[in-house]
Amino acid sequence: MLLGYRERPPGVKLDAPIFLLLRMMISMISPFLTTVITLTRDLFSSLQKNATRIAVVFMLVFSLTSSACQSGTVANLAGKKTPGNQLVPIYGYEVVHVWPHDPGAFTQGLVFQDGKLLESTGQVGRSSLRRVELETGKVLQKVDVPEPYFAEGITLLRGKIYQLTWQQQLGFIYDAWTFEKIGKFNYQGEGWGLTNDGQSLLLSDGTNRIQFLDPDNFQVRKTIAVLDGSMPVIEINELEYIQGEIYANIWHDDRIVRIDPQTGRVVGWIDLKGLLARGEVHDEEAVLNGIAYDDTNGRLFVTGKLWPKLFEVRLTKK
Repeated sequence: MLLGYRERPPGVKLDAPIFLLLRMMISMISPFLTTVITLTRDLFSSLQKNATRIAVVFMLVFSLTSSACQSGTVANLAGKKTPGNQLVPIYGYEVVHVWPHDPGAFTQGLVFQDGKLLESTGQVGRSSLRRVELETGKVLQKVDVPEPYFAEGITLLRGKIYQLTWQQQLGFIYDAWTFEKIGKFNYQGEGWGLTNDGQSLLLSDGTNRIQFLDPDNFQVRKTIAVLDGSMPVIEINELEYIQGEIYANIWHDDRIVRIDPQTGRVVGWIDLKGLLARGEVHDEEAVLNGIAYDDTNGRLFVTGKLWPKLFEVRLTKK
C-alpha cells in the first residue's frame, strides 16, 4: 500500500474526476518509487559485499589525514625525508681488519681502552667483565658476575667501569684497572646498552628511549625519544658515543643507527648485512651486538653475540 493512500470505506463514493486524478498520480509515482527501491537494494547489497574493502580504504584515508596533521613529519624509510628536509644517509662498510673473538662470549657491551677491549658478556651464570687482547681475542683479565644477574652494557668514565644488568635494575661499578667492584647503582626499567658523553651515563632499556643519568647520584637528567622521522626506533641495544653522535645496535637487526643526542633524531643508518658469513653461527641469538671506537686513531670495531670474529670496519656512503 502506498504511503498516504487509503482504500475508500464501503458505501463511500468518490467523484469520478477525483478518482481519475488519483489513479493518474499513482501511475506516475509508482515507477519512480520502484526505481528508488531497486537502487537502494542494490546499494546495500554492494556495500555488504565490499564492506571490508571500504573499511580498509577508510582507515588508509584516516591515517594519511592524521599524518598530515602531525607537524608535517614523515617516517624516514628509504628515500624519505627528515623534518629538516634532508635525506637520512645510509652507509655501507669496508672491512679493514678481522680479529679473533671468543665464540662463547655473549657480547653485551664493548669499549676500546689503551689498545685493548673491555667486554661485558651476558647470560645468567655466564656473565662477566673482561679485558681482551684485540689482536688475538685472548682474555687477559676477567671477573664473573654472579647469579641471578644477566650482565648487559658497559661504559668507561673517569677511571670507573659501569656495568648494567638486564632486569634487576641494578648496576655494578668497577675500578677500571683492577676490576675490583667498588660500588653499585640503581636505575628505572631494564638495562640494555650503556655509554657516556663525558658528562652523563647514557642508558637504553629496549624501547626507543635513552636516559641520561648523573654519574654521581644516578638521577635522570633528561630522556630522549629516538625517532626516524615520526617512527619510533625500538629495541635499541648496545651503545657507543662517537664524535658527538650515539651509535646503537638494534636487537636482531643487521644495522647500526646513528642518533643526535640532543634531539633523538636519526641522522644515519649503517647497513652491516653480510658482515659475518652464513654458517659461521647457528644460534638464533647470535646477532650483531657490540660497538667500540678508538678515538685516537678513528677506528670502528663491531662484533656480535657468540661471534667468532671481531671486525674493524670503515664506513662508505651508499
